[in-house]
Amino acid sequence: MRVLQSFPEGRATTNPYLLQLSRSLAPHVEVLGFTWRRALTGRYDVFHVHWPEILLQGRTPGRALAKRMLSRLLLARLRMCRTAVVRTVHNVRSHESAPRHDQKLLQSFDRRTTLWIRLNPFTPVPAGALKRTIPHGDYRDWYSNHVPGAPVHGRLLYFGLIRAYKGVDGLVDSFRHLDDGDASSLHIVGAPHSGELAQRLQRAAGGDPRINFVLRHASDAELADAIGAAELVVLPYAEMHNSGAVLLALSLDRPVLVPTSTVTMALAVEVGPDWVITYAGPLSAQVLTDALAHTRRTRSAPAPDLTHRRWAVGAADHVEAYGRAVQAVRSR
Repeated sequence: MRVLQSFPEGRATTNPYLLQLSRSLAPHVEVLGFTWRRALTGRYDVFHVHWPEILLQGRTPGRALAKRMLSRLLLARLRMCRTAVVRTVHNVRSHESAPRHDQKLLQSFDRRTTLWIRLNPFTPVPAGALKRTIPHGDYRDWYSNHVPGAPVHGRLLYFGLIRAYKGVDGLVDSFRHLDDGDASSLHIVGAPHSGELAQRLQRAAGGDPRINFVLRHASDAELADAIGAAELVVLPYAEMHNSGAVLLALSLDRPVLVPTSTVTMALAVEVGPDWVITYAGPLSAQVLTDALAHTRRTRSAPAPDLTHRRWAVGAADHVEAYGRAVQAVRSR
């Protein structure tokens, strides 16, 4: 079986989730990285799409127009060749507002989708659609060569792409109200989505010397060091449905503080409540204080239970999903 993924090969900034998926699938199916030439002229049985809105994005208006035209050609090709389309739903909705013509194209991708993959059982998919729930895999193998050091007492960490909905400015403000005895430092590691957002974070810090910023894309080694040094990872997203950052922190045996939701509560039950700490309502200095106290208690297990997140299991589930999708298309 030949599977065309919707992401290109060989980029240093490609999401490790996608790279691990590709590598785990390679022994079972032929995995093809995305190029427009391959998508429009190549031979493949399944098109596996992640974040279809990315296919429409261009750095200039001219490139965006070209991407829309190519996407229309791709949709026509998928329809004419009766190619199975498998879609992984990473978010309930896109975090980017799309123009109306892009929304129509995205709706066309939805209609062409043969089978939907959910990362958790709470993700909505179209009624009556073929679906498969395959949990987000862990990062233990990915970071197996990075040995985290001992955590620094009182160090809090946020890491990952910084967007407005992720609540990083609220974390900075809450930390500033903490006494030195509760927390020694806050480290923010990740690339802001815009220059304006970076400036807003700097203003929110107000010159507090305990707050440290690394406002750029961090390498795997830098992330491993930052996570290893953290006593607690804080991810205060306004909307948290699926998060690779949560799984990355847990893979390096660091507890995480996240907002209460159906998904995060289920994750706490799965991996252990000592490792996933949830809070209701807005983030505050008191929430941070209580979470730090929680992390300093004796844990019932030496590491989070990630047995259901092994990539060998996830790869087999993906192959089964691809087969179902191909069979469904042929039976029509």
